[in-house]
Amino acid sequence: MKLLVIGSGAREHALAWKLSRSPRVSRVFVAPGNAGTAREDGLANGAAASIPEWIDFARKEVVAFTVVGPEAPLAEGIVDAFQAAGLRIFGPVRAAARLESSKEFAKSFMQRHGIPTAAYAAFSEAAPAHEYVERNHAPIVIKADGLAAGKGVVVAMSAAEAHAAVDAMLTEGKLGLAGTRVVIEEYLDGEEASFIVLADGRHALPMASSQDHKRLLDGDRGPNTGGMGAYSPAPVVSPAVHARVMREVIQPALAGMVKDGTPYRGFLYAGLMIGRDGRVKVLEFNCRMGDPETQPILLRLKSDLVALIEHALAGSLDKAEAEWDTRVALAVVLAAHGYPDAPRRGDAIHGLPGPEADCHVFHSGTALNGRDVVVSGGRVLSVTALGGTVRAAQRRAYEIAEKIRFEGMQFRRDIGHRALGGGRK
Repeated sequence: MKLLVIGSGAREHALAWKLSRSPRVSRVFVAPGNAGTAREDGLANGAAASIPEWIDFARKEVVAFTVVGPEAPLAEGIVDAFQAAGLRIFGPVRAAARLESSKEFAKSFMQRHGIPTAAYAAFSEAAPAHEYVERNHAPIVIKADGLAAGKGVVVAMSAAEAHAAVDAMLTEGKLGLAGTRVVIEEYLDGEEASFIVLADGRHALPMASSQDHKRLLDGDRGPNTGGMGAYSPAPVVSPAVHARVMREVIQPALAGMVKDGTPYRGFLYAGLMIGRDGRVKVLEFNCRMGDPETQPILLRLKSDLVALIEHALAGSLDKAEAEWDTRVALAVVLAAHGYPDAPRRGDAIHGLPGPEADCHVFHSGTALNGRDVVVSGGRVLSVTALGGTVRAAQRRAYEIAEKIRFEGMQFRRDIGHRALGGGRK
């Protein structure tokens, strides 16, 4: 069979790579893809770049089903359009994807269905937002209501930082339409983790737990980014926490979507804050797999991802099981010069290794310039490796990363430090 993956990042490269390893798959198309998906055995890039073009491409190539990687096409209604065209596609319909495309919708949904989350208020005008900050004090969290490509959240540790974030979004319009309304939340203390499941509308199959690193610099300093690295499993997600998340977050979310008339089918990502007492609160819902969490998760997945998605499409995830490599997987993101504010494009990339049994380099911001691979975006590569311990996986990933070179390359050197501080060594 032939499959189609929508997107161009390392998440989509990892999804396509994993799908292509199924013995039933002859080719996985990635649209639009990147230099890595263009060069990977079993994968091919498709030029389609809009919903009508993707539908035409899927029909022309007789694609068995399509998997949507990023959030923007989901918010635009790609699943609704594919289903109307009689094509199989894995992802939530537009109404269900509002769990990610509107922070206010998600907060209201969680409040309505008893899912634990931070207290909040929403504003479209700056003056009352500033008053709310003054009343509730820093630290406090300012979020753009709409999709902002991972740049719409400011964890303000001071009142000045909070007021500046409000002004940037509501007064100066620095996030465009995404920031015309903001959600202001109480600051939650604890440890963050990513909890991703496959959902078929009623049932959920949990993927391996993971934890990512959002800040640009070592020691979790510097600006927020789309993610500078991740590892799986996350020691903070103990068996007790795992059971609690399924009971208090995932199952109520799926039941709530059914009750609201929009059954949820697709990847569902719950960004969690886990307190020292083991209690969990939802920071956000995403309607797709995370990036860079996908890369280590799928490197550990031993089961056939095609079969798992087919169960989800058929509504039979309660009959599916996922088998995992017991080793740790860790991904280090190599970013472009000037990322995240003004990434430079066009720099040639040297030293890219071939795939090996214990590691894979997934591409995101790359393109082909003749036979050369060049930088074309902010996050460029995800160097992902397996190891018997966090330390071993970390050592292997950095060993590979050190051999890759491009002008202005930047990366964190402490991915996995939280696990090393108190989890699996």
